[in-house]
Amino acid sequence: MRARLERWLDTESRRWTRWVAAVACLALVAATKPPATAPGTIDTKADVALLVDGASGAVLFAKNADKSFVPASLTKMMTVAVAAREVKEGRLSLDGEFTMSEHAWRTGGAPSRTSSMFAPVNSKVRIADLFRGIMIQSANDGAIAMAEGIAGTEGAFSDVMNRQAQEIGMTASHFGNPSGLPGADNRTTARDLIVLAKYLVRDYPDIYKIYSEREFTYNKIRQLNRNPLLNDGIGADGIKTGYLKESGYNLVGSAVQGSQRLYVVIGGAPTDKDRGEDAKKLLEWGFRTFETVRIYQAGEALGAATVFGGAANTVTISSPTDVDILVPRGNRDKLRARIVYTGPIKAPIEKGRTIGRLYVTNDDKPVVDYPVVTAEAVPLGTLGRRAIDGTRELLIGLLRR
Repeated sequence: MRARLERWLDTESRRWTRWVAAVACLALVAATKPPATAPGTIDTKADVALLVDGASGAVLFAKNADKSFVPASLTKMMTVAVAAREVKEGRLSLDGEFTMSEHAWRTGGAPSRTSSMFAPVNSKVRIADLFRGIMIQSANDGAIAMAEGIAGTEGAFSDVMNRQAQEIGMTASHFGNPSGLPGADNRTTARDLIVLAKYLVRDYPDIYKIYSEREFTYNKIRQLNRNPLLNDGIGADGIKTGYLKESGYNLVGSAVQGSQRLYVVIGGAPTDKDRGEDAKKLLEWGFRTFETVRIYQAGEALGAATVFGGAANTVTISSPTDVDILVPRGNRDKLRARIVYTGPIKAPIEKGRTIGRLYVTNDDKPVVDYPVVTAEAVPLGTLGRRAIDGTRELLIGLLRR
């Protein structure tokens, strides 16, 4: 008899865990996809431009965001990413040293008449100083010395750059050298550069801080940071500029105001002045027009889902991550959220199981969705409890017919 009851309960569980339940319908205060920019409201002199909200990933402004272009010294951001991983994973120490080879010195040092940290040929340079040379002075000699120290040659290092770029989602980029100097197959897009910028901020915050340092003195030569945004009073803390005749003036920037971080990419600006003005204009517009609101914290209870055959009738639902929503300032009406899951959920239930999604809509149009998980474990209930649940679901199913 017990075995037959067990089989019936299992059959009812499979039969009735196919309906979709919405356990919450909440008025929200935000949306992550702002309305399209009105024509003529804002534009750039640069051919390529992209402005992205850091928390939500919402694109606030885009102009040729997927157009391939030569990154010039923006290439060094990928060089920094590779070296930063070496440090984080313990294969490289900031107190270690690499040799400034004759190749690095001639190609990117004083004889090259390009951006340089002016390290003497065959000198030993601390890894920490190489980072600062690359990130503050855009030192080509520093980038080549770092690459040779890590991988032996620029070519071998480029292979590492490309593998890591693919790993982090830079699907439209390719790197042929660590410096961005002409003569190599370097190409990227504004969208890929945002991926890289977010990766540096998120995964290597200690090294990323170097981008905000205003100057660096090496070999008794003082040089200022080349990023014009650092002096504009808009909260900029990085990242990198670049220039080649074939690609124009480029920039990747990031700025923080309060709890909001924005990322900007400028590509193909006619002059260095246009590059800085375009980037500043977009950042100021982004901060003025939008704000980020955290509507739920990770682990906060969002609602409860019905349980089948468990020691409890319901299980608490939460988000595994903070739920950050981008708010168009002054436009918070018409926004709703609901949790949708397929249930009832069959016990036993482990804590942290993904069971549905938190959907956010704006005027009934989809905006964004987040996964939701069980905030607690629910063990299998007694045979009596499971029989009651099975009977209840059977009756509910009959009423739906």
